[in-house]
Amino acid sequence: MKKAFVTGGAGFIGSHLVDHLIKKGYNVTVYDNFSSGKKEFISHHLGKNYFKLIKSDLLNQKTLEQSLKDHNIVFHLAANPDVRIGMQKPEIAQKDITATYNILDAMRKNDVDKIVFSSSSTIYGETPPIPLPENYGPLLPISLYGAAKLASEGLISSFSHTFDMQTWIFRFANVVGKRGTHGVIVDFIKKLRKNSHELEILGDGKQKKPYLYISDCIEGMLFGFEKANDQINLFNLGCRGTTEVTQIAKMIVEEMRLKNVKFRYTGGKRGWKGDVPQFQFDVTRINKLGWKAKYSSDDAVRKAIKDLLQTSF
Repeated sequence: MKKAFVTGGAGFIGSHLVDHLIKKGYNVTVYDNFSSGKKEFISHHLGKNYFKLIKSDLLNQKTLEQSLKDHNIVFHLAANPDVRIGMQKPEIAQKDITATYNILDAMRKNDVDKIVFSSSSTIYGETPPIPLPENYGPLLPISLYGAAKLASEGLISSFSHTFDMQTWIFRFANVVGKRGTHGVIVDFIKKLRKNSHELEILGDGKQKKPYLYISDCIEGMLFGFEKANDQINLFNLGCRGTTEVTQIAKMIVEEMRLKNVKFRYTGGKRGWKGDVPQFQFDVTRINKLGWKAKYSSDDAVRKAIKDLLQTSF
């Protein structure tokens, strides 16, 4: 029996992953402290014999070690989901790093030797305007979020080599879609619902990044996991193109059927400290393996807007 242990499985990306794993025949244990996850995202699985929910924190080592027994693989998605929060709560980065250490140590003690980790484009830091391959360096993050993800990658790599584990690391572009709880699309919709005449846009609105639709994210991650078989498998997970923040604002205004909305920019090239204004992914490695995103960045944003307009935040 395939038994998957999903940390952060009640979150935006985690809950979609749980849905896909169950469709593939896995028994799934979700381990989540609900700091950002929502029970409603996984409620359709509650009470089923293939599903177990453990409400606990990864900092609770005893509960973690007991809960992980008899599983085959860990999907480690639990983390602070919002890059910006590092400015107000820098201690969260330390907790995320400790959480990664704890899950790896619990794996070691329970002889679980496979881990799939959700990393991030933020590990690359401030980079030149070129598509970034997985071997780009040096890696110098400018946000605490990015630093925690990079530290976690280092811990996972070292545990893999030291304790004969197998690892899949996926560096996500900006993931958007149904069940999204944060990010530029959610922020803009919230702001426009409060004031349909004016929209505050952080920075100069020229920030440009790739946006990956949630189904592409999950399918790409599981494809890479199933097809790549090195000891450490590292992939950028992205799509075609990039989308500018002002363009996102225009799409949302259009989908909300608003007229004469004034855009007010806070100025500067960054939306906040730690914001990387522009980056591009080189996704040749995952493409060569046989997977490509169905949606371009612009299409992903448009589809996510339609999804999220059905949501009451």
